[in-house]
Amino acid sequence: MRVAFVSTYAPSTGTLNEYAHHFVKFLRQKPDVREVIVLGDELPDMPSATIVDTSPGLAPLRRIACWRFGGLSNAWRIMQAVRAEQPDVVLFNIQFATFGSGKVSASLGLLAPAMVRAAGFPCIVLLHNIMETVDLKQAGYSANPLSERIIRLAGAAITRMLLRANLVALTIPKYVEILESTYHAKNVLLAPHGTFEQAPPPPTFVSDGPLQIMTFGKFGTYKKVEILIEAFKLLQARYPGLELVIAGTDSPNAPGYLEGVRDANPELPGLRFTGYVSEQEVPQLFYDSSVVAFPYDSTTGSSGVLHQAGNYGRAVVMPNIGDLAEIIAEEGYVGEFFEPGDAASLAAAINRVLADPAHRQELGMRNYLAACGLPISDVVDWYLLHAQTLLQKPGVAPRGRAARPLAEANSNEALRPIPSHSRNQ
Repeated sequence: MRVAFVSTYAPSTGTLNEYAHHFVKFLRQKPDVREVIVLGDELPDMPSATIVDTSPGLAPLRRIACWRFGGLSNAWRIMQAVRAEQPDVVLFNIQFATFGSGKVSASLGLLAPAMVRAAGFPCIVLLHNIMETVDLKQAGYSANPLSERIIRLAGAAITRMLLRANLVALTIPKYVEILESTYHAKNVLLAPHGTFEQAPPPPTFVSDGPLQIMTFGKFGTYKKVEILIEAFKLLQARYPGLELVIAGTDSPNAPGYLEGVRDANPELPGLRFTGYVSEQEVPQLFYDSSVVAFPYDSTTGSSGVLHQAGNYGRAVVMPNIGDLAEIIAEEGYVGEFFEPGDAASLAAAINRVLADPAHRQELGMRNYLAACGLPISDVVDWYLLHAQTLLQKPGVAPRGRAARPLAEANSNEALRPIPSHSRNQ
C-alpha cells in the first residue's frame, strides 16, 4: 500500500506531532507499506518544502507541506494533495483543534476526511477527542452559555461530517459509546493508543540527581501549572533541593501563558522551564524525573504523556477526572490521584510518591508493564488490517490503487491479527 498520513509532523511542533512521529516510524517498517506520504502543515521557514527520507530497510517517506494552521482552505488543499499523490488509503491523525485555534479554521479543516472519501479514496480517521467531552471554557473556546451552545451545534455538524469517513477510530470506550448512541454511527471503532517506544527498563527507577517533579505538555487552557507551582511551594520545606520542571510550550489557544507564569515566579528556587522538547531529549527528561504530574482541570482525550511516562517507568500523579481515570482502568496504569484545582490535595499526592521510594518504584514498574502491553507497532498493524479490509470491498478502492495486486501484496507476509488488547475483535 501507498499510505497518505494527514497530521502535524516534525519539524512541526503542533499538537499530535509526537504521536505522528512514532506512528509513521513504525508504519515505514511494515512490509505491506510501499510508501508513506505525510501531508503535513506548513512552517514559517519552509512553507512548501518536501522532505524525502529513503533510509535503507524502510518504506520511503515524503513529507509534503500542504496545509497551514489557521488556514481557511486546508480541506481543499489536502484533497488536492491526495488527488495528486493517488494513495491507496488516507489516514487522518487529528483532533478538533488540529487545523486552527479559531472556530472557523478548525471547523473547515475537519471537512477534509469527508471530501477525501467523496473523491474516491478510502479514509480512516484517528480522532483523539470529541466535542461532547471537551470543556469549551477550560479549552479556551467559549466564555458564555450562548457561545457554547452555538459551538456545540457546530461541533455536532462537524462530527457528522467526520463520520462520513470509512472508519473513525477513537482511543477511549466512552467516546465510541457517545458516537454510537448520539449519532447512531456504525463505522466507529475502539482503537488502542499504543506506547511510543519499546525501551528496555531503566537500570534504576530513582534518578541520581535531586528529587524532581516534572510536567510535560502544551499549557494554558485546561492544562495550567499554577496549581502545581503552589503544591511545589508546599513541598519545598520538606524536601530541600526539590526541583519542578515545566517542559513544553504554550497551547495555541493561550500564547504567552508560560512566559506570564515565569514572570510571576522570578525568584522561586528549583523552578525550571525547558521550552520545546525535541524527540531526542524526551527519554532523559523522563529518566531525570521522580514523578510526572498532570495539572489538568479537564481532559480532551487520551494522554500521550501518560503513555510516555509508562514507557520510561515513571510514577504519575493525576487528577481524579473522567478520561484519565478511564485510561488507567482500561490499560492498567496506576498512580496517585488528587482533586482537580486543589493545591493541597496535589501536594499530598506528590508527597505519597516522593516519601516512599519503594512505592515510587512499584508505581513506575506497573506503569512500565502497562506500557509494554501494547506497543504502537502492533497498533499500526491494527490500522493496516482495517485498511486492507477496506481495499477488498467492492466499490471502495480509489482510482489511485497501486499497480501491484492486493493478493500479491498480501502473499509476502500475513498481517498479524488485531491486538488482543483491542475490544474490536
